[in-house]
Amino acid sequence: MQAKGRVFKYGDNVDTDVIIPARYLNATKGEELAKHCMEDIDKEFIHKVKDGDIIVAEKNFGCGSSREHAPLAIKCAGVSCVIAETFARIFYRNAINIGLPIIECPEASKAISDGDEVEIDFDSGMIYNRTKNESYKGQAFPPFMQKIISAGGLVNYINGEK
Repeated sequence: MQAKGRVFKYGDNVDTDVIIPARYLNATKGEELAKHCMEDIDKEFIHKVKDGDIIVAEKNFGCGSSREHAPLAIKCAGVSCVIAETFARIFYRNAINIGLPIIECPEASKAISDGDEVEIDFDSGMIYNRTKNESYKGQAFPPFMQKIISAGGLVNYINGEK
């Protein structure tokens, strides 16, 4: 599995209320949630993001409430992966469960800048910053988690889809 895209960079403690503000939680469809993704931290995000783009953040990405809406909004906005120094554990699991690839890599989190072009090889955990001609070793997914992500999430995986 691989991802490739332009980076949107954020700092520490990007919480689920920033990823998808609570005022939109009455929406249940990912496409509707995506329209409001990141709007309280970056009003232009949803107008600039393209399929395949990547979010890079620092420590504790996805902290806050345990809502699945947050990784779903990110995925449905077209983001192919989130890289961070660390993730809130519940966000980490929710992301895998809905099929959003995420990867922890402190070095990449610090070195990658907004707008950089980045490629990720999930099999090896390697992250390539094509803009700066640098590479970083992130935490690769175990094979069973790659199968869940490839299937589009845990429900699809259990149902034998994809």
